[in-house]
Amino acid sequence: MAVAARMKLPTAIVLGVDTPIGLTVIRELGRRGVPVHGIGRNSDALGRTSRYLSGFSLRPEGPTLAQWLPERIFHTGARALFAIAEDDLVALAALPEEIEGCRILTPRKPQLDLVLDKSRTLALAAGLGIDVPESWQPLAGEDFAQYAETLTYPVVAKWADPPAMARILADNGLALVKAEHAASPHALLKLLERYAALREWPIVQPYCPGFGFAQMLHMAGGKPSLMFQHKRIHEWPAEGGFSTLCESVPLRRHTHQMEHSAALLAAIGWEGPAMVEYRHDPKTGKYWLMEVNGRFWGSLPLALHCGAEFAWELPGARNTAPVHGPLQGEVDPQFQAVTPCRIDVLSLGLLRSAAAPLHLHRRRSQAVLPGSRRDHSPHASAGKAPRRPLVPSEASRSGSDGFRHGIEDTVHELLLLAVEKGMRNVKIFTDHAARRNVGPCQQFI
Repeated sequence: MAVAARMKLPTAIVLGVDTPIGLTVIRELGRRGVPVHGIGRNSDALGRTSRYLSGFSLRPEGPTLAQWLPERIFHTGARALFAIAEDDLVALAALPEEIEGCRILTPRKPQLDLVLDKSRTLALAAGLGIDVPESWQPLAGEDFAQYAETLTYPVVAKWADPPAMARILADNGLALVKAEHAASPHALLKLLERYAALREWPIVQPYCPGFGFAQMLHMAGGKPSLMFQHKRIHEWPAEGGFSTLCESVPLRRHTHQMEHSAALLAAIGWEGPAMVEYRHDPKTGKYWLMEVNGRFWGSLPLALHCGAEFAWELPGARNTAPVHGPLQGEVDPQFQAVTPCRIDVLSLGLLRSAAAPLHLHRRRSQAVLPGSRRDHSPHASAGKAPRRPLVPSEASRSGSDGFRHGIEDTVHELLLLAVEKGMRNVKIFTDHAARRNVGPCQQFI
């Protein structure tokens, strides 16, 4: 911040501030003194309430990105653009690397096409000696029933190129499911039958035991300039899917696999941030490659709070400012400064069913709980807790207890939801100052 305070940095656009991922990019840049203009799909976009946002605008409905983005860049004077959603990355990959003097800090088309095609990614990885699950791509004219009998169950079905299938599925009234599980030949055939009218089917792979494990790298000139990794504690569905609780892992572990991940991204020709996702089985020592996410990932807030700033690592983000990042190699696994950027009723239900405690990490200096001595709201005297939206907002509010920010709102609402759902094991860690004494960094997403 010292360097940023001495010089005016150009504006950056964050396209897609509707999610915790976009909010994290805003925070990374804003804390460095970069003016950020956010673009969202809705007026109540999550990132719009961030104190680090200098401007906000809605994306128009109807026109393509190529039709409206150049004008938005011109009016904001932006010199760097970040994008969050995969469909925006696909659209931007077809545009020039620079528009109206603004660097488009997103993957280029050849590399993006490769990582979006799971079949091509797995084939390349196998050639590099990385373990990949056997895959069956059902094709028209094949005897599905006969082939299904030869497989080992359970199996997982996933689309080879989800962005390409998203619109086709939507046009046919079908939802895009990241991963579907089948426990028997009958269940698999029933799953495949759902897509018969499309003449397109997901690839089928055997279920890989273990837990979700991901390595995140920022590639520059074919080499990693920033690395981070985490393990998934809970997923939905439990057999493997979206992470609902993840934990950072020190870089001194899994070093050999990190070398594999870097080699894979180098072979792809990747530049910028990417997440290489595995299923790791400690019993066998296997790391089964699932996919490469060529975008900012859902657990990006975890990386930020551990000191790994992937958005800021992009060369165009710094705008030639000689600022040194906080992380040069090892991630401190004791950095316990994570806030719940997205916790919904489903997540709470999963936690209860898994009999897992709800960990919410708060800054002690900002913690103001309803009815406490520092809570001077009208609700405190009445003995009632205020009902606040389940949205982490950074919009500052002045009061007798000073500035408070929206994570406090989230804590209040989560406590109410936890009580309503009968959760009995709820823990809130408020000692942010003693972060080195409370264990690995965890985050709900």
